[in-house]
Amino acid sequence: MLVQSDGMRADSAVPSSYAATLASLKQHVRNARFTAQRRANTELVVLYGQIGATILLRQGQEGWGTKVIARLAEDLRTEFPEMRGFSPRNLAYMRAFAAAWSQQETVQQAVAQLPWGHITVLLDRLDDQTMRNWYAEPAVQHGWSRNVLEHHIRTGAHQRLEAAPTNFAAVLPAGESDLAQQLTKDPYVLDFLALDGDAKERHLEQALVNRIIDTLRELGEGFAFVGRQVHFDVDGDDFYVDLLFFHVEQLRYVVIELKTGKFKPEYLGQLGFYVALVDDRLRRAQHADTVGLLLVADKSDAVVRYSLAGQQAPIGVASYDLLPPDVRAALPSEGDLANALRAADIPNAASPGE
Repeated sequence: MLVQSDGMRADSAVPSSYAATLASLKQHVRNARFTAQRRANTELVVLYGQIGATILLRQGQEGWGTKVIARLAEDLRTEFPEMRGFSPRNLAYMRAFAAAWSQQETVQQAVAQLPWGHITVLLDRLDDQTMRNWYAEPAVQHGWSRNVLEHHIRTGAHQRLEAAPTNFAAVLPAGESDLAQQLTKDPYVLDFLALDGDAKERHLEQALVNRIIDTLRELGEGFAFVGRQVHFDVDGDDFYVDLLFFHVEQLRYVVIELKTGKFKPEYLGQLGFYVALVDDRLRRAQHADTVGLLLVADKSDAVVRYSLAGQQAPIGVASYDLLPPDVRAALPSEGDLANALRAADIPNAASPGE
């Protein structure tokens, strides 16, 4: 009979605790590897900061120029051929990094936990140090990829996150209302859809689904797509939710309704009905309250606030933009156009029937 060294027969069944023990050990290994990777990344970032600080010092004291930096890059690559990152261009990033964050700040702030490629994005895309630190925090917290970080910087996420007017504070418990508010933005930038302002609601819905990866990126971390035009039968009547999502971190359904025109108070009644319907039919005991989000092409925040005051369902209202921020900023406003017409002494176009 074949017997193992621990006295167990080789052909005997594994102990009942084996699977759980193996799973626990695997998780320990994963955690240790992740911790080691984070420490290695932090050490690399600190090293780059030290190199950058040295270059700054020598440039200030001795006037080191581009030729000296190129020689330094070549000598470092020769000495450490197994290491990447010692190109003249990357040494320039190290110098910019040291100028932006002191060595003491580097260790203490979120930037030390970011991959070097993310840091170069912050240096390239942002000139304001406060904004660099602002974007570094959620990038670490939510594990943003480099592309996601670039997207949020390009679309001005610092001005949009948690900005939608809602009634969450009035209808949800304090802690839950704060979490729900984190799901909102205002406006949502949907320029990746390549639609014009005359697009129909069904076209907008379909485009969002067709570009679901981009849609989820713009909505934010934790959103999972459930379906479009989700059908509910209520006493023989058919109802369809435009877009239904589930937030896997907050464990709540998010109902999204789209309107291509300007906000009207009556839109909230329809959305509130859908929120109640999803809450009753789909929500489980362990789930948080379902919330609704109405996306409109235009809105008056004052009208939205008055309309939300009478709603019992948790709802937020946000606008959306189909143009990239740089294009949108370059377009003249309605006031600019009116001033231009007055300056040119051109009468305003008469309305129909005048």
